[in-house]
Parts: sequence; C-alpha cells; structure tokens
Amino acid sequence: MKICGFQKLTLLDYPGKTAATVFLGGCNFRCPFCHNGDLVLTHNSMDEIKREEVLNFLSKRKGLLDGVCVTGGEPLLWQDTGDFLKEIKELGFLLKLDTNGYFPDRLKSVAEYLDYIAMDIKNSPHAYCTTAGLESLDIREIEESVDFIKTSGIDHEFRTTVVKGLHTEEDMEEIGKWLKGENKYFLQPYRETEKVIEKRFSEFEPSELEKLLEAVKKYIPTAELRGV
Repeated sequence: MKICGFQKLTLLDYPGKTAATVFLGGCNFRCPFCHNGDLVLTHNSMDEIKREEVLNFLSKRKGLLDGVCVTGGEPLLWQDTGDFLKEIKELGFLLKLDTNGYFPDRLKSVAEYLDYIAMDIKNSPHAYCTTAGLESLDIREIEESVDFIKTSGIDHEFRTTVVKGLHTEEDMEEIGKWLKGENKYFLQPYRETEKVIEKRFSEFEPSELEKLLEAVKKYIPTAELRGV
C-alpha cells in the first residue's frame, strides 16, 4: 500500500460530513476516462506520504473532523489496506471506502470498519470490460460485491461516470434493472482534465444527461445527477 495523496479537509468526498481524504496509488482497472491517471499509471514514481504522518495528523483532528475517506486508485488492490483502515477506525473516525468492487473477499474482510461504501458501477454487464479498459474481466466479482453491499447494512451508494461513446440509454436501463431497489445511485458526467488517461472522449450535453437519468429512473426512481 502506498499513500500518494492526502487532502486534509473535504466537504465533498464524504456525504454530509467534514472529512480528510487519503489517496492510495495503484489500480487493477485502466478505465480510459479515469481522472486520476497518475494514481493508476505512475504511482510507483510518485512521492510517498508516510502512513505514520497521516495517522498522526488524524489523531490531532479528533472532534474536528467527522470522518476519513480512503480512495484511489483502488484501495483494496493491497492486502495491507485492511490494517490501515483498522488503524483509522480505532482513532474514532467515521470511515468511507471508495472501491471498484473487484475484490469482494477483501471488501467483506474490512466491512466491520466501514460506515459508508461508494462503489463505482462502470457500465452495464456486457460493456463492463471495455469500459474498465481491460482485455478480460470476471463480472462475477463485481456482481458479488454489489450483492454484498446491498445486504450489508452499511450505508452506501453506487455511481457511474457517464462518458459519451461508452454509455447509452440502453446501458442505463440495464444498470437500473441490476440495481433496482437501491436508494442512492448517481450519474456523474465525465469531465476532461489533465490527468485523464486517454483524452479522446467528449462530454454529454445536459439534455443527453437527462435522457440517461430518465432511463435509470424507470427502475431507480431516486437516481440523481451529481456534479452538473
């Protein structure tokens, strides 16, 4: 596990809470539209923030921060992430994990420390592999994580970054059927930044985003657009 970034205060990453965010390097996916390309592709050459430095800072912020968000990259790529999550939890913070869901066994093993899970749903099952930037992918791992999160009793959300050229209304309907019964599902529009892995995509127009949302809302009436 390598800590590549540390935001000492965020009002956005943990819904309704003041939090700090820890960015772990490395990911098993290569989503071409990923906006954290440095954490995915070049984390080995990035400066490392010492674990003790983060924990010492957090220990001094008890009562001032509500929680901590651990994100990436993919935090569960590393087996020792669980130990880090436990250390944060023992400091008394609420703990949120961002994950792509490809490591269901590791997710289950750290669930006791988590107060909130945010899982990325890359696309409908038939388009998952391409959207994740992989040659092959076992969708059963993703499905297992989705099923676990749904029944875990842990507060959670599912979310999809929608990219023109990768997502269609039909895909949104399929995702809606898959996640039917969920209360918190968000569509987040793709925005190109300097750290995007492949700068070859375009953004949906507001009217197009509304159509994608309507396709989802047939099955998840509470679905929302986020970041528009």
